[in-house]
Amino acid sequence: MSLPLYERDFYAWAMAQSQLLRQQRFDELDMEYLIDEIEDMGKSERRVIESQLERLLHHLLKWQYQPEHRSGSWSGSIREARKQIHKLIKRNPSLRAYPQEVLADAYEIARIRASAETGLSEGLFPENPPYSIAEILAETFLPQ
Repeated sequence: MSLPLYERDFYAWAMAQSQLLRQQRFDELDMEYLIDEIEDMGKSERRVIESQLERLLHHLLKWQYQPEHRSGSWSGSIREARKQIHKLIKRNPSLRAYPQEVLADAYEIARIRASAETGLSEGLFPENPPYSIAEILAETFLPQ
């Protein structure tokens, strides 16, 4: 049994689907996979926000708990993660509340990473996020 085009050559499948849409040949569309792909596109925007939030929190924790190791690399990573989150929310305003929704989970990952990278006990870091989402996303906020 031959694999469907979707599984053999995703790019060719996507181009064929876009051509069918342009030509309004809706009855020929591969609806099952097309629906899955559209849903995945939305999920990927959320995954990027969550990943950037994890990175941002991770570096904020290191910044706060290892002041003697602060570097331009850490501050650059903090600024870049914030910009990425703001850019995604600007392009997708319906995701404005999403960082708050995933804050606890993102913080849990950040706490584990910060502990692993700094060598500090995980118990040293607060169990719950020590910063508000407004502080986390504020352009100039750095914990002391």
